[in-house]
Amino acid sequence: MVGMTDKATVDLSGPAQTMLTTLYLKARDAGLARPVLGDTFAQQAIERLDYDWQQLGISARWAPLVTVRTAQYDAWAREFLAAHPRATVIHVGCGLDCRVQRLDPGPEIAWYDVDYPEVIALRETIYPARPGYTLVPTSATDPTWLDQIPADRPTLLIAEGISMYLTAEQGAELLQHVVDRFPSGELQIDFYNGFAIRTQRAHMLNRRTGSKLYWAVDRPEDVLARVSGIRPVAAVSFFGAEPYDRTSAGFRAARSLARVAPPVRNALQYHRYSF
Repeated sequence: MVGMTDKATVDLSGPAQTMLTTLYLKARDAGLARPVLGDTFAQQAIERLDYDWQQLGISARWAPLVTVRTAQYDAWAREFLAAHPRATVIHVGCGLDCRVQRLDPGPEIAWYDVDYPEVIALRETIYPARPGYTLVPTSATDPTWLDQIPADRPTLLIAEGISMYLTAEQGAELLQHVVDRFPSGELQIDFYNGFAIRTQRAHMLNRRTGSKLYWAVDRPEDVLARVSGIRPVAAVSFFGAEPYDRTSAGFRAARSLARVAPPVRNALQYHRYSF
């Protein structure tokens, strides 16, 4: 971890760059009078990075696009951990998210944060080590890393902001591998629908990073058709998630407009499955 006066240098490309925007928006949300997520760890993290945050060109008013999703998965993860006090958590595509700090799981939880080697190296410089916490530097599409994790506990896979960068085959293979390897647990994963994938050229983050989106999911049945052994627990859209009610009045007003356009209303989806 960097010292009190040192800052870590950021050198990322492709989809990994998007984690800077998500971290920044979480930090800005934490400074609002009525935050959605209230992630003070994100505030501390951006102070440890040598990066010109103004070049992102994005303001705090867009924070709900990130914080609603993260707050929803925090709530679902807390429910899982409350039901399984001795469990394994695999946070794939963790980026610079501070979920392990926010949830602060007990000593009986084995937590694995998984991402590209350059992302994990950056995490190591800005976040402290903690008991039961392991960093795994690998691509999510390499299935061999899962076989290194003991399969002796209920297991929660959190995959936030990663599915859309995978092909449908890659994504289904990852989820199936988790279901086949671990005795029981949950898959908590978000998706873009077909409309969001088709209009990806209009997405600011994709234009800036040069990344491309692939896997479109319009409904839970699309996932059930590809991954065997799972049961749907919950599925909500951005506009239907409970944390959305904590957004600004302007954001809440968009819900009424989205009701008349189902493709827009369901563009961002948050799914939860058990196995």
